[in-house]
Amino acid sequence: MASIFSRIVSGEIPSYKIAENENYYAFLDINPLVRGHALVIPKTEIDYIFDIDDVTLGGMIIFAKKVARAIEIVTPCKRIGIAVLGLEVPHAHIHLIPINGGNDIDFSQPKLKLDTEEFKAMAVKISQAYNAI
Repeated sequence: MASIFSRIVSGEIPSYKIAENENYYAFLDINPLVRGHALVIPKTEIDYIFDIDDVTLGGMIIFAKKVARAIEIVTPCKRIGIAVLGLEVPHAHIHLIPINGGNDIDFSQPKLKLDTEEFKAMAVKISQAYNAI
């Protein structure tokens, strides 16, 4: 069975898409640590990030860099932190998280509860910033 992320890429499960190209997909995390918390995935389902071939992994980082720049434009923060855990979904992914301090990437923190309209508005703003870069 396809991972939840593959089902998102195929459109079977809805997401708050930020950006997409032929190889990668970026969308808002539905259980965010902060506003603007996004995920970047390869469209090809590979469980472990370090099993991704070098060209695809390099492309994923370059794609994530542009997504991070778009998030920075929309979300007030000092930087965009990056985290790779890879335990909760069997599909390699990168978390991009707006941060202002070292403790901002703590997945044991309570997650934000945002409504659909907040997610949609944030996704549109980040997507517009992404397309303007």
